[in-house]
Amino acid sequence: MKTLAEIERAHGELTELRRDIHAHPELAFQETRTSNLVAERLRQWGLEVHTGLGKTGVVGVLRGGSGGKTIGLRADMDALPMPEHNRFAHKSTISGRMHGCGHDGHTTMLLGAAQYLSTQRAFDGTVVFIFQPAEEGGNAGARAMMQDGLFDKFPCDAVFGIHNMPGMPVNQFGFRAGPTMASSNRWDIVIKGVGGHAAQPHASVDPIIVAADMVHALQTVISRSKNPLEQAVLSITQIHAGDAYNVIPGEAVLRGTVRTYSVEVLDKIEEDMRRIATTLPQVYGGSGTLDFVRAYPPLVNWDKETAFAAQVAEDAFGAENVVRDMPPFMGAEDFSFFLEALPGTYLFLGNGDGDHRMESYHGMGPCQLHNPNYDFNDALLPVGATYWVKLVEAYLPRHK
Repeated sequence: MKTLAEIERAHGELTELRRDIHAHPELAFQETRTSNLVAERLRQWGLEVHTGLGKTGVVGVLRGGSGGKTIGLRADMDALPMPEHNRFAHKSTISGRMHGCGHDGHTTMLLGAAQYLSTQRAFDGTVVFIFQPAEEGGNAGARAMMQDGLFDKFPCDAVFGIHNMPGMPVNQFGFRAGPTMASSNRWDIVIKGVGGHAAQPHASVDPIIVAADMVHALQTVISRSKNPLEQAVLSITQIHAGDAYNVIPGEAVLRGTVRTYSVEVLDKIEEDMRRIATTLPQVYGGSGTLDFVRAYPPLVNWDKETAFAAQVAEDAFGAENVVRDMPPFMGAEDFSFFLEALPGTYLFLGNGDGDHRMESYHGMGPCQLHNPNYDFNDALLPVGATYWVKLVEAYLPRHK
């Protein structure tokens, strides 16, 4: 990989920084230590620093030569509420919290780029470094930063983000134009029946029977109501009812998630679910309600910006290291809020299969995202930082 020599020389420093962040994970909107660390480094390098956007978000502004456009680069900072099974020296120091998605690496790669660009400034225009809180768990830190005026205070012509991808070869870049990640939505259906003695079911309206029938009915939303050419997932992940052997409960609750690649398909699914949730219980003499929460919209990459970003990767690292037709997947990302507001793209950088953990003690098991045995591959740090620099210099070229 053709990484920049100055960034490669800082590889050890970047690794130490990434592992420090990994050892001190912070949950959504609680990233005070991480935010302070980021802000301190940016100030040391002479950037204009703004804090408090989206509660714990940080923005660094770096101006090169006069004129030119403005590019936004985003990294997420939050960790997950999950245990870590790894045993290496930089494992989480906080029980029940872990950087299990690589946000520690994303933050460090962007810091590496900020440090380099602050010394070279071989571009005309402005770079807005966006260190975002609360990507995980539907907390929508991207939206929170926008509600605090992110793009009003720091207008950008385009915005870009990177996520590491386990299973992809190390240092391979992946791009996809159009729908790339799914919307994330959660729902609750509450079925009201009439409780009673289990020996006298005729005197009750059993919500468990209704719930059992509803499980089947909800599946027809995907198999019989949705256009089969459109992709979507409706998963029932929880059913709760009753707490005694001899009591028919008065209520049953179903919960789950819906994922789609378009808002139009989502609208149709929610409409069908609401009809089933409210009318099916009436057949049995009960009632039902649906609470449908839209967390993250579909992530749709812009065509022009995706092609541009892929070409930068090819020019910097070779076409053999770039995949332009990454398959879409049903995971969700709140970078989608940024892409609703601005042109841009969200790309992927291969994290490998986990062999990088062999150098030290780690948990047995896969190195997949949101897995207690995951760890970001530090070999990516100079690669990602170099890519950010190349993207900036290509997007904000020096005037001849």
